[in-house]
Order: sequence, then structure tokens, then C-alpha cells
Amino acid sequence: MKAGFKGNKQALPSKPCRGCGKPMSWRRKWARCWEQVQFCSERCRRQH
Repeated sequence: MKAGFKGNKQALPSKPCRGCGKPMSWRRKWARCWEQVQFCSERCRRQH
């Protein structure tokens, strides 16, 4: 099992979701495409 993130989560970049406006934090899977990420979830993307 993988160990969880053990750093300072407040230091990670964040930006508002284009659909719902909720703040979304940087995720490792978004490392290469963070600039293109606009929505917090697939559900939010489908609704807008």
C-alpha cells in the first residue's frame, strides 16, 4: 500500500473549479497538465 502525502498540503497550488467554483488542490496525476485542468471532477465537467 502507498504511503499518503506527508508534506505541507497548504503549500500545494490551488485554483477554483470553472464549473462549481470550489477550490481544487494540485494532484500528482495533474503534474504534467496543471495549466489545462479546469474542472474538479468528471461530473462537474459534464454539467458545464
